[in-house]
Amino acid sequence: MTDVLTHPAKVRALREELKSLRATEFPWTAETIYLNNASIGPIPERTRRALDEFNAKRTAPHLLPDREIFAGLAATREVLARFIGAEPSEIALATNTSFGLSMAARALPLQPGDIVLLSDKEFPANVYPWLLLERRGITVERAPVGPQGWPDEDRLCERLRDPRVRVLAVSFVQFANGYRADLKRLGAACRVHGAYLVVDGIQGIGNSVLDVRETPVDILACGGQKWLLSPWGSGFVYVRKELIGTLEPAVTGWMAFEGTDDFTRLTEYNPSFRGDARRFEMITLPYQDFHGMLHSLNLLLDIGTKSIADVTRSLHEPLLRWADDRGVRVVSPREERHRSAILCIAPPKPVEAYHAVKRAHVVCSLREGAIRLSPHWYNTVEEMEKVADVLDGLS
Repeated sequence: MTDVLTHPAKVRALREELKSLRATEFPWTAETIYLNNASIGPIPERTRRALDEFNAKRTAPHLLPDREIFAGLAATREVLARFIGAEPSEIALATNTSFGLSMAARALPLQPGDIVLLSDKEFPANVYPWLLLERRGITVERAPVGPQGWPDEDRLCERLRDPRVRVLAVSFVQFANGYRADLKRLGAACRVHGAYLVVDGIQGIGNSVLDVRETPVDILACGGQKWLLSPWGSGFVYVRKELIGTLEPAVTGWMAFEGTDDFTRLTEYNPSFRGDARRFEMITLPYQDFHGMLHSLNLLLDIGTKSIADVTRSLHEPLLRWADDRGVRVVSPREERHRSAILCIAPPKPVEAYHAVKRAHVVCSLREGAIRLSPHWYNTVEEMEKVADVLDGLS
């Protein structure tokens, strides 16, 4: 895995190659500038067609035999595993990020007096499941962020020396500033000190490279509706294979147990959980959503996460130049090892600036006092230049 950007000329050529794919998969981009993938990613046309075909069959359920439905789930697990360098047996399908983080909070073997360590200013999905553990005598500690508002990784690593710290829960990418955590460093520190690393992956998976074979992560939860360009209700949980057999879900589904694949013998109850990550799945899953997800994932794999990372970061340049020329604060990190596809800028009057951008038919977000721009592979330099032009008109 590398954090070094591809040569600018190659990135420009890649952007040109993607223009025809943009027109095919997202024809509406001819009229709308959409820079809000950190909120909701669009559904590609190929995915929409696949969903329509699946739902047409759903009107006559005999057209969707069980073997076809479950083969689709298996294929989705396999593709998701390829995305992060995992094994399919380490992937549990889930409906959203919160499910996976809640599962981790309830399944990890924590005792009264243990500490769950968070970085302050995390997205709420990675806070509330842990706060509920305080009722069991577990302490949730929020480490202060650094002066830029980013996680203080030095402080987090130092706190891991405390043997009471049993879990470090962090976001791969921070929602409000785009800071990309050094998961390799944090994971290594967790290993040394015997703590679990739990990752909220939703703002990074799909725009930033992660290989769990090289980066020690214990549990990672990720919804598909943002950077994976997938339907609502699709997502996954990665659980490190050595950990799977030691964890029991606090809430279980009936197909989480051995023997439940045989629908002719369902009352021969087997109390043994499956040996792979399917023990954490809650059947019935929204099969149509995962059918759609499979098509979106294959599109992203064809492009390649490294290429997506190169393209999205190169799109930031017009806004970075504008901010530097105007003395506007850039909330997001510029150091390559901490950059992501998210770029946040804080002009003097952020609310006024945000509404001006909206009036110009640019879709983005206002988060924690900054304008959040989150381009994906299909966005263009010209679109980012349009944002700079609008902001410049306010000065």
